[in-house]
Amino acid sequence: MQFKQLEVFAAVARLRSFSRAAEVLYLTQPTVSAHMAALERDLGCRLVVRSARRVELTEQGEVLRRYADEILGLCRRAEQDVRTAGGEIQGALTIAASTVPSQYLIPRVLPHLRRQYPKLRFQVYQGDSGQVAQRIFDNSAEIGIAGGAVRRTGCVCMPFLSERLVIVAPNTPEYSEYGDTISPEDLGRLPILARETGSGTWRQAEEYFKAVSLDLRRLEVAAQLQSTESILQGVCNGLGVSVVSQIAAEDFARRGEIRIFRNTHPALRRQFYLLYHRSRALSPAASMLLRELPAFWNLDQPGNL
Repeated sequence: MQFKQLEVFAAVARLRSFSRAAEVLYLTQPTVSAHMAALERDLGCRLVVRSARRVELTEQGEVLRRYADEILGLCRRAEQDVRTAGGEIQGALTIAASTVPSQYLIPRVLPHLRRQYPKLRFQVYQGDSGQVAQRIFDNSAEIGIAGGAVRRTGCVCMPFLSERLVIVAPNTPEYSEYGDTISPEDLGRLPILARETGSGTWRQAEEYFKAVSLDLRRLEVAAQLQSTESILQGVCNGLGVSVVSQIAAEDFARRGEIRIFRNTHPALRRQFYLLYHRSRALSPAASMLLRELPAFWNLDQPGNL
């Protein structure tokens, strides 16, 4: 079993596609197929099952995926520690983040960090809060940022930033009648766009619905979508209303594509969390990120997000 084979397998397992793995590894698809065939031959078992739509891992493939993520993560850490041994932070830092942090928070802070540490590069994985925690445990990411608290033995989960959630609706005359806020009674009569199970934003939205006595079973869920961006696009196109991150909604509202209702219920505030593995020593780059991220925003004024 060779290192390159593991790298190829990990990419195929993560992306569930031979062609996409070839793209991210800058290889041809026949080369990826050859590495996978050689690895299966060396191990004497099938690791993946290919269908017309995607690649699925076999039971043996799931076992190898966990080891591959850990081995590759250790290699990245070794490279980074060797490069920073001379005192300058450089190399690669892997970050796993849930949707809102990966799409809206991290892009704000990375230019600032690149100016300070020009030899440091970042690899960002996106997933829900549970997937973020799993990457920390697999050692395929060193730092996690999640929109919901992760309670898992061995995982340090510390709050670092709060933000407001807002109710968003199509920017059409029928919704302008509600003014700046919308009552729970009116909200309960409207079609709702929901996020997938595991979304920290949607868990907080459910807390709000319960707090204002809206029966989740009686809500008219028009669609369940897989990202904040798809929710906002659905709202723009009149599919329904939803509860989303304020920082994600503001650009859409500024362009006049959606209407924001700024209800002030306490359940519409939520926390972002930094995650890392308790028993693994942090690299200099990860330690830097834990210092810099909270300092980048003024936590005494959480309303600015």
